[in-house]
Amino acid sequence: MAKKSIGERLGPVLFVASLGVITLVYGTVATTRGWFPAPQIQLAQRTLMDISHNWKNDLALEPTRHLVKPGGGDVATDRGLEGKPSGTTKEGYVLVAGLNEDQDEAFHSVRLYDGEGNEVHRWPVHYDLLDDEHKPQNVMLHGMEVFEDGSLVLTFDAGNAIARIDACGKPMWTRKGSFHHSISRDGEGQLVTLLEEGIAWLDEDTGEITHQLDIVEDLAEYPGGDQRATFDIRTRTPDNTEQEVRYLMDPFHPNDAEPLRAEMADAFPMFDAGDVLISLRELNLVAVIDPQSGRMKWHRHGPWFKQHDPDFEPDGTISVFDNATGSGATRILSIRPGEDNVETLFSGSEEQPFYSWRRGKHQLLDDGNILLTEAEGGRVMEVDSNGELVWQRHMAWDAESNLIITEARFVPGDFFTNGVPSCSSN
Repeated sequence: MAKKSIGERLGPVLFVASLGVITLVYGTVATTRGWFPAPQIQLAQRTLMDISHNWKNDLALEPTRHLVKPGGGDVATDRGLEGKPSGTTKEGYVLVAGLNEDQDEAFHSVRLYDGEGNEVHRWPVHYDLLDDEHKPQNVMLHGMEVFEDGSLVLTFDAGNAIARIDACGKPMWTRKGSFHHSISRDGEGQLVTLLEEGIAWLDEDTGEITHQLDIVEDLAEYPGGDQRATFDIRTRTPDNTEQEVRYLMDPFHPNDAEPLRAEMADAFPMFDAGDVLISLRELNLVAVIDPQSGRMKWHRHGPWFKQHDPDFEPDGTISVFDNATGSGATRILSIRPGEDNVETLFSGSEEQPFYSWRRGKHQLLDDGNILLTEAEGGRVMEVDSNGELVWQRHMAWDAESNLIITEARFVPGDFFTNGVPSCSSN
């Protein structure tokens, strides 16, 4: 057998080495630009991590996807209501949406507490009656809107339904679709909520979709062309400039859409009744848009970070739940559209811990207090205008965990037409 030359012996080695270099370079570029197979590998890694942490949840053994470490710093093992409602909340009811500790009754529930802090009603939420594609333990009850007759409209993150249920939890209507996060009534018989990457209007009596806006098609690509830069922050410019701009994964993450009701419109001269206040978490953007055209009438990037739940307020300001993700201290901020100044109404601190790195709600009350939903701490609390704690309620699951709370809502004592909701009245 003839002896191989050095070139012949090195050939395979150089070939393999070249393949290694090419693979390394391609892998780096693919990861940066999201080319195959980087997204598939990342998805597989996330899926394996999720399964390893939540297999008990998926087998309906323990709701691990819905449990959090108790908020508020050092807390007692025996958790529940601390302090007493006063002022505004003393004169009405507080609804709390989240997981049901009695899993045999229903996986999710909405509780109603009176002015003494006593539970006076509970809506069982049977997700399996609304959608046969997803298991109840794998969806998150999130959006909640309440009606005078004691019924509720609900949305579910990672689910495929929006539904109106009566006081006993029986579905009144159901609409399939990826509805998520918030729900608001416009005072004119319409519900405003989020559907996939857009905003949807539904008839509150039937659930029929009456109007939709898509964030890319109607806001980012608004015909005037002057809004594109605001929404293209999370995009990549293609090598071929004739190609469409490609958006990154979850480029906007819309998490709130609230209509300006007619009775509050005079406080906002820049806007009209029906205009919609939106929150896009990934852009740190809060904006008010025309519901028909998608034109932005006002917008602001920050100073909030990964914010939720901007609200129109009667004094002409907009309040914002600033998650301030990564800071350890969530804030409630206030801004008047058209002005630069941003006021801090409340902030978590060492003396008064308050932090929800994601999710969360707030409600400014008539007496100047603030009702707070610390979603990732499983805690509802009320603070006064000086930031002092009035009362708090831990939604305890066991000695170490609280249940995630997605929303707490105050309604006045005369809100319900027939008094406290009950199944006997249905």
